[in-house]
Amino acid sequence: MIPIQILRVLSTIRRFDVPALLMGGQACVLYGAAEYSRDIDLAVLATDDALPRLTAALQSLQATVIAVPAFERHFLTRGHAVHFSVPATVDLGPVPPLRVDIMSHMRGVAPFETLWERRTTIALADPSSTEEILVDLLSLGDLVQAKKTQRDKDWPMLRRLVDASYASARDGELSDEQIDFRLTELRSPEFLQEAVVQFPGQAASSHPPAVIAARSDGDMAAALASEQATEMAADCAYWEPLRRELEALRHAARRSVAGDRTGSA
Repeated sequence: MIPIQILRVLSTIRRFDVPALLMGGQACVLYGAAEYSRDIDLAVLATDDALPRLTAALQSLQATVIAVPAFERHFLTRGHAVHFSVPATVDLGPVPPLRVDIMSHMRGVAPFETLWERRTTIALADPSSTEEILVDLLSLGDLVQAKKTQRDKDWPMLRRLVDASYASARDGELSDEQIDFRLTELRSPEFLQEAVVQFPGQAASSHPPAVIAARSDGDMAAALASEQATEMAADCAYWEPLRRELEALRHAARRSVAGDRTGSA
């Protein structure tokens, strides 16, 4: 179940007509790969037309920036995440603030306009009313791609995401695109071997190392581990200059605070 605090953020985003896509742990929950998460992650459209609506929605939620960088378009388009804290409403009682992270650009993921075109929209029950809340989230394929990070914890979730999709439709009729997705993204050797046997034609023309290993009785686990290591290294390289920028911003913020204290002494 999605917590009420998160439903409040999502309903506010839609009320202000903000182009935003749910991603991260909460999106994984909605795709059936359960993951407990206290936070909410959103991909947003960082344009002169969209950002004022996002600003208005965040102001309505009384959201405040809690770390560097500042909430500015150029930081979003560079690939940084901006972090907010959203206080709970009075009726929720002593509930801690909700952290909301927004991004506009992610490594290896399509531009927002493309993400928006192939988004998934679902209806969630609103426990505070009889109406439903419509939520836009990253498509399964885009969410899987976004999960290919340097963080160890993202890879088991990535595996569960694709496994859940495969298991729910294993006896159904799949399009060529859906078959290719499974052959490319399945990370459970037993499911991958099953898919290779079930779809020999597509598997024969599929070139991921794990599929090649499955066709030749090779070591699928080793091939999957090698792919993961390659993606994690690429993500580290992508984030290195962004980390340096964040560190410079933190130093500048600390110097500014120290200067303010000195001036007021």
